[in-house]
Amino acid sequence: MTGSARNGSSSPSSKASSESSTVDEAALDEAVSDETFVAADRRPTGFRHGATWTYLIMLIASAVALIVSFVLSAETLELARHPGQQLSCDVNSVLSCSAVAQSWQAEIIKFAGLSYPNAFFGIAAESVFVTIAVIGLARVKVPKWFAACTWFGGLAALLYSYWLTTQSLFVIRALCPWCLALMFSTTIQFMALSHATATVQRLPGGDSDRPRALDTYYRLNYDLMVDVVWVVAIVAIILVKDGAAFLS
Repeated sequence: MTGSARNGSSSPSSKASSESSTVDEAALDEAVSDETFVAADRRPTGFRHGATWTYLIMLIASAVALIVSFVLSAETLELARHPGQQLSCDVNSVLSCSAVAQSWQAEIIKFAGLSYPNAFFGIAAESVFVTIAVIGLARVKVPKWFAACTWFGGLAALLYSYWLTTQSLFVIRALCPWCLALMFSTTIQFMALSHATATVQRLPGGDSDRPRALDTYYRLNYDLMVDVVWVVAIVAIILVKDGAAFLS
């Protein structure tokens, strides 16, 4: 009897352990809930930080870049058919598309004895970015790795565009108006892509494991100020270097 009673009843210590475990689980659930609430409270809100606005800006910038790439490709073919002929965007010795198109920087990709104009790669790259912007506008959920690769692809396109621009400014010493349009549209494209990656795709990290400074940066619209300063700085550099050519 005594043994049966002992086996059929639980000891006070086991009851206390069970109650303590239940309390710990409840406290953990509450802590996770609080952390999720705080993370959600830090998220940037408003139309500027939504998928529609960010990917729409990216789509417009990418479409402009794609059109400019088509124009540059046509100008390159025209120059190949009629060497030495002036192009429609040849304004003077500084603002000259043909001077830039005839430089080695305009065809840095070479394969099997053939060289390929940069504008052809611009058509391929910008077509991809237009497609990605449309996917974003449709709110199609993409894997995190795809969103990360898209951002790095945008960064590569931006750096390549800036390298070509610096070569035009300081090495070739001639500016192609269409190339400048492509550079500025690529800049806006990267700004919008970065914005969408951070606020829509929630990269890097996630809602709970995320740099607080990044959410603060977009929530307080610091990005808008940085973007304006960024574009103004580029314009200032171009005007200081070759501003006189625009007036001659």
